[in-house]
Amino acid sequence: MAAPDDPTLLIHAYVDGELDPANALEVERRLAADPALAAERDRIAALRAKLQHEFPREAAPTALRARVESIGGRRRAERPSWRALAAAVALAAVVGSGATYVALGPSRDERMPDAVLASHIRAMMAPQAFDVASSDRHTVKPWFNGRIPQAPRVIDLARDDFPLAGGRVDVIGRTPAATLVYRHRKHLISLTEVPAPGRPDAGPVRRTGDGYNFVHWTEGGVAYWAVSDIGAGDLDEFAQKFRTAPAE
Repeated sequence: MAAPDDPTLLIHAYVDGELDPANALEVERRLAADPALAAERDRIAALRAKLQHEFPREAAPTALRARVESIGGRRRAERPSWRALAAAVALAAVVGSGATYVALGPSRDERMPDAVLASHIRAMMAPQAFDVASSDRHTVKPWFNGRIPQAPRVIDLARDDFPLAGGRVDVIGRTPAATLVYRHRKHLISLTEVPAPGRPDAGPVRRTGDGYNFVHWTEGGVAYWAVSDIGAGDLDEFAQKFRTAPAE
């Protein structure tokens, strides 16, 4: 069970709109500085939306509502202690974690597109979509040293009209992963390389969602996820160029 001062508990309260303005601003500051907390916020928000979709609210029986209102009337004057409030938030976090398992299932692969897309959108909203800005693979690749467990595959595709723009570290399912950013005309492509040791190689799988296109494949123990708002054909071409480029 999470401790009452666990920052992830505040994220639950923040997503549910239960914080006062001062505490909400403090949480937003911590989210901007901590990619792991931001990823947790996105996961909780996705869970909340899915629960609302899968389990729409139903009107409570009249007798139950009357009983609850009568109890609430007797206790309205009582102010909860900080200990009680912390326990309530902790309980909500435990219930939320259980609901995650029930509503979303245990499959990490099923949640991967949402996590990758959330990181892409968050990057598009930032002042720039990368932490290291360079079109030189010999600058971008070494930048990841010490930031992720293994060096990413970085390919120069400028001659194919997909120039490298930079790179960043995303947290996907609580796993730090390298994300390369490529340009195509006026659009950006995020290519996230998630460690997948022991996973067999698999060819590209295409999907769409929320106005974005995805191409996913696995090679050499790494799961690659390309996401962008460019056309599906253009993203397929990018993935094909990246996959078949010779090692440098």
